[in-house]
Amino acid sequence: MARERVQDMADHCAIEVAVSVLGGKWKLVIVEYLLEHPHRFGELHRRLPGITQRMLTRQLRELEADGIITRTVHHQVPPRVDYDLTDAGRRFAPAAEQLRLWGAWYKRQLVERDAAEPATSAEPVTPVS
Repeated sequence: MARERVQDMADHCAIEVAVSVLGGKWKLVIVEYLLEHPHRFGELHRRLPGITQRMLTRQLRELEADGIITRTVHHQVPPRVDYDLTDAGRRFAPAAEQLRLWGAWYKRQLVERDAAEPATSAEPVTPVS
């Protein structure tokens, strides 16, 4: 099913717009890598263990269609394609930094919580009827 066009989303739903454009498992990570410098497809694929070539191609096409990245084809042998951020994509840098900081903080909280909890027994819990 096709997603709702960003232009048709309600004005008060700015987070919905952001999630629609950058949501999913891979897009934020792709944008984070492109904040460093332009990357070729193979470089991105190597940096994203677990992503298929098909999924990476799809994510890059969607980001390009949304004006977040550019795709530059260098006509040479072998062909070379570079992906880079547009101005709209670069404007995400402060938010990416905040997400990175929050993610690190949140992970520390979980690790500290797990370390503080007593070890649980391996016996299964019987549900109460």
